[in-house]
Amino acid sequence: MGNRYKSGSYKRIGTYDSIEILFIIYINKNSPVESMSKPITIEDIYELFRASQAESESKFIASKEEAKRRSAEIDRQIAASIEESKLRNAEIDRQITASKVEDERRKVEDERRKVEADRNMARLEQTVERTSKAVDNLTTRWGRFVEELVEPAVIRMFQAKGIDVKEVYPRARVKRQGLAMEIDILVVDDTELVLVECKSRLSKDDVDEFIEKLTKFKIAFPHYKNFKAYGAVAGIEINEGIDRYAYKKGLFVIKPSGDTVEIINDEQFQPESW
Repeated sequence: MGNRYKSGSYKRIGTYDSIEILFIIYINKNSPVESMSKPITIEDIYELFRASQAESESKFIASKEEAKRRSAEIDRQIAASIEESKLRNAEIDRQITASKVEDERRKVEDERRKVEADRNMARLEQTVERTSKAVDNLTTRWGRFVEELVEPAVIRMFQAKGIDVKEVYPRARVKRQGLAMEIDILVVDDTELVLVECKSRLSKDDVDEFIEKLTKFKIAFPHYKNFKAYGAVAGIEINEGIDRYAYKKGLFVIKPSGDTVEIINDEQFQPESW
C-alpha cells in the first residue's frame, strides 16, 4: 500500500448489502506497516468479506433449518397431543356409552326381577290362600266330627254329673247388637245350661277364647240371663297340661273313651258358673 497510517488510525472502504465495512488497520509501534512482507489489497478485503458472508449465510441457513425442525417437532407433538386427546375423549365417550348401556340393562333386569318377584308373590299368596282354605276346611270337618261324636253323649254325661239337661242345640248361632256368637253345642235344662266347645286339638288359646265367650254369652243370648251357665271343652287331642288348665278354670273336660266320649273331671271338681 502506498500510504502509511498512524498507530490506531482507520479508513472507510465501502459497503456491501447495506452493511458498512470498515477496514481498520492497526499499526503497532513495534511493527510498522513497512515491515509487512505483503501489502493488503482491496481484493483481500473483499475475499475476507465473502468468506465471512458465506459463513454467516451458512449459519443462518442452519439456524433456519433448526427452527424448521423444532417447529415441525412442536407441530408433531401438538398433533400427537391432539390425537391422544381425541383418543381419550373417544374412550371416555365409549365408557359413558357403555355405562349408560349397563345402567339401562340393569334397569331392565331390575324391572324383570320385580315383575318376577310380584308374580311369585302372587302365586305364593294364592298358594297360602288355598292352603289356608284347605286347613280351615279340614279343621272345620274335624270340628264337626268332634261335635257329632260329643252331641249324642252330652245329655247322658251331664245328667251323670247332676245337671239335668234335656235339650240339645248344636251350632246355636246369634247376632244381636253387633255381637255375633256361635256355640258348638248348647245343652239346656229349666234353670241350667252348658256351653260345649269342640276342637280337634285343644290348646290354651282355645280355652282362653272360650272363657271370653262365656263372659259374653248372656249378652248375646239375653233370654238365658236367669240361667246358671257352665262351660265344657272337648278335644280329640289335648295339648299337654291343657286338660288340667281347663279344669282349674272351672270347665268340664271331655275326652274320647273307646267308641264314645267321657267327662274326665273327678268328684272333687267344682264347676265355675257364668
